[in-house]
Amino acid sequence: MGSQTTKMIFPPGYVCRYDEQVMRLANMMGRKKPNVRPGGKGSLQWDDPEYVILEAGVTSEMAEVGLCLGSYEKHSAAEVAKKLGKSEDYCHEQLMKLAVYGACFVNRVEGVDLFWTETWIPGTMEMIVNNMDNIEKYPIVAYAMEAYGRVRGPLSSGAFPVGVGLMRVIPIESAIDGESRKAGYEEISKYLNENDLFSVSNCSCRTDREVMGEGCGHLKEDMCIQMGHAAEYYIRTGRGRQITREEAFAILKRAEENGLMHEIPNTDGPGHTHAICNCCGCGCLSMRTATMFKNVDMIRSNYRAVVDREKCVACGRCVENCPVNALKLGQKLCSSTPVVTDITTRITPRDEVWEEDKWNEEYRTNRENVVDSGTAPCKTNCPAHIGIQGYIKLAAQGRYQEALELIRLENPLPAVCGRICNRRCEQACTRGEVDSPVAIDEIKKYVAQLELDPATRKIPEKRHDYSDKKIAVIGSGPAGLSCAYFLALDGYQVTIFEKEEKPGGMLTLGIPGFRLEKAVVEAEIQIIRELGVEFRMGVEVGKDVTLTQLRQEGYRGFYVAIGASGGRKLGILGEEAEGVFTGIDCLKRINRGDVVDLSGNTIVIGGGNVAVDAARAAARLSQGEVRMYCLESREEMPASEEEIQEALEEGIHICNGYGPVRIAESGGKVEGVLFQKCLSVFDEAGRFAPVFDETDTILVPADHVVVTVGQSIQWGDLLEGTKAELRRNNTIVADALTYQTGEADVFAGGDCCSGPGFAIDAIAAGKQGAISLHRFVQNGQSLVIGRDRRIYKELDKKGAVLEEYDRTPRQRPDNLDGVGHRSFADGRGVLTEEQIQKETARCLGCGATMVDEYMCVGCGQCTTKCKFDAIHLERVYDGAGVEFTEMKPVVIKQMVKRKGKIAFKKIKKKFGAV
Repeated sequence: MGSQTTKMIFPPGYVCRYDEQVMRLANMMGRKKPNVRPGGKGSLQWDDPEYVILEAGVTSEMAEVGLCLGSYEKHSAAEVAKKLGKSEDYCHEQLMKLAVYGACFVNRVEGVDLFWTETWIPGTMEMIVNNMDNIEKYPIVAYAMEAYGRVRGPLSSGAFPVGVGLMRVIPIESAIDGESRKAGYEEISKYLNENDLFSVSNCSCRTDREVMGEGCGHLKEDMCIQMGHAAEYYIRTGRGRQITREEAFAILKRAEENGLMHEIPNTDGPGHTHAICNCCGCGCLSMRTATMFKNVDMIRSNYRAVVDREKCVACGRCVENCPVNALKLGQKLCSSTPVVTDITTRITPRDEVWEEDKWNEEYRTNRENVVDSGTAPCKTNCPAHIGIQGYIKLAAQGRYQEALELIRLENPLPAVCGRICNRRCEQACTRGEVDSPVAIDEIKKYVAQLELDPATRKIPEKRHDYSDKKIAVIGSGPAGLSCAYFLALDGYQVTIFEKEEKPGGMLTLGIPGFRLEKAVVEAEIQIIRELGVEFRMGVEVGKDVTLTQLRQEGYRGFYVAIGASGGRKLGILGEEAEGVFTGIDCLKRINRGDVVDLSGNTIVIGGGNVAVDAARAAARLSQGEVRMYCLESREEMPASEEEIQEALEEGIHICNGYGPVRIAESGGKVEGVLFQKCLSVFDEAGRFAPVFDETDTILVPADHVVVTVGQSIQWGDLLEGTKAELRRNNTIVADALTYQTGEADVFAGGDCCSGPGFAIDAIAAGKQGAISLHRFVQNGQSLVIGRDRRIYKELDKKGAVLEEYDRTPRQRPDNLDGVGHRSFADGRGVLTEEQIQKETARCLGCGATMVDEYMCVGCGQCTTKCKFDAIHLERVYDGAGVEFTEMKPVVIKQMVKRKGKIAFKKIKKKFGAV
């Protein structure tokens, strides 16, 4: 117990006062034996958090008066004055100082102020920290409160029976509505309905974390509710503001919606409490008892979560919101290979000597979402990790708006992605091992049609109001739009700066209309506008305005998402000839509505999606022949198979295995391209290392050449004067988890960070950028603590045993009538509702949630996130609270029982029975 884990952390510059009178007060409040020598044997020590938290703001005079109160004994100033032999006014003044500081309660009873002290936690330490003046003057108090649970927590391991801990989880009430065996003290509404006076204050735990720079992104404001005598005290001493019962219920509802759970101080006796806390597992010091020390019985409710595997669709909402990481995604399909079927923690403090090697000290950064044997491949392989099984099931049930809401939790551009996504979910789909993958993207496209019609378009509700803080997003492509959307949901004042005249980045300028009509992009951007995001078009940051100037305008953070919107040249002779374009420039001109003359024959160099787009666009602008030449073989081409097929159907010739040598020109105008045969593109290690046969060449005549061999990033002067660094390929260096660059307030994502990629990758990066910016602009928040690292693993598809499944073939939408190959309109149709029902039935339902029955605290947060009635709370314990002054014999009895269990288990181990 002597490791650094169980010692108090002191900030630089701390100097102990060694105030013996204050130590006597700390000993009295800690129920130490009377008259022990301060700092000596039987006393608290000078570096103990109990002394430190009082020493910061309690004078010797205050301590002398406070010693007359005793522990849990209510006294008036007159009684203290008589005992101390000093005036009543003096004693009242010192007692009020103690009360305002937080070292004792004060209530007015029948016209007389009564003062008393209570336990350290829950009680005194929260009260001290909840005085924001204390935090400003004496930040050491936050360190002391944080340390208390680490220093004392291990001593309580296994010592408290269920229901008797100092704090206790109370289930979200909707989670136990159908439970016939529930007790009244398990209903959160009971405590509000039995009281008439309420206050709300900041969360003391999150205040501690903020002061120490360890905030988890869950903020402290207006989180803890006090009732009755505690509310009277909080209101009178200015550490809380008075609220109505209705406001208290609204605070609870908002907390539940934002993934928080409820706890109560459990020291007032069964069915009684004076406060309700709204807690997260990554910041709450009480929940640390479970998450770090795994001493779950000390804080759990009488309930635990139970999953109905038949109903569960592994959307992941319960897993991502579980405060103690007791839920993980696993496999529902039968398998011929080993599969994790039980994740319940078996080594617990109930019958084990509980030492440091059994704790989870890194619980705030080592969260796991998936069991070792994996889960649904679709969610795993989607860069945004959308709950794909979930929205497929909702669509199957005709709950299209809910399906859209589930998608939007990760992807604010579902209609866009339904048309241009590269469908890694489908490539990984288990159904593809049987016949054809589920048409996931077509299902999303159908659902997202709701966004295109203003009559069915739904604007999400904001989760918070942080409009006092301004954030700038630079670039309006998918990464920038995504970041702005999620910041706007949190109520930030967001401005997107875009150098082009229209928003959307490459969605608008780089993708032709026959793949993505601009009305689709505009419809989804309109939702972002209606969330309050401001768009400043035609403004190039670094040229028209600098980062420094934006800081002066009040912007506290920046998300750089300028994409890779420039073309890349080959570096061969003849590229400067008239009639040679980069594919990006060609598509931009077309999308802007410029007149682009591609009459005659056109050669497109490249084999990726941009090359196919450019070739198909050229075919629409020319009566001549369009040919694509690329290094890769047909099988190696990076373009999607669907796009390649569409190009072939439109009469485009694809010539594989050729690389350009030079562009032939005459009089400054292109005449053709000399190609040489490419024998191989990659070496044995898979690296790009083309090998050519220089003797095998062809000269292909052409009137126009479109070069699509990559994209470039156009930084301009955007980063001038910053510490941000660029890699050799001109992408910006940013942290892989947080997206923070070398300039602290500048974050970056999308193509300018990763290199040219796909919209869904940029969208995922945009959300992570928003998470980081939220933490960055708020005081004391860590960019990594409590953050879901979103590490997923797919199940073994080859081992899946498929006994019964729907044998309907994959559904394909019809093309729209009247949209020919020469049209820039998108001729691809949408599945019908009948087809949607058939296609959703093809999903094999690979994944399901699993529960660690020991680690589950029974908060019910999981049940509020499930849209499928697949997870419930079940009452498995029957523990009621005990008043603090009567707790000692209950704990001693439990400790004796535990010692017996430990001894018995050791004997069983000795004889090999365990």
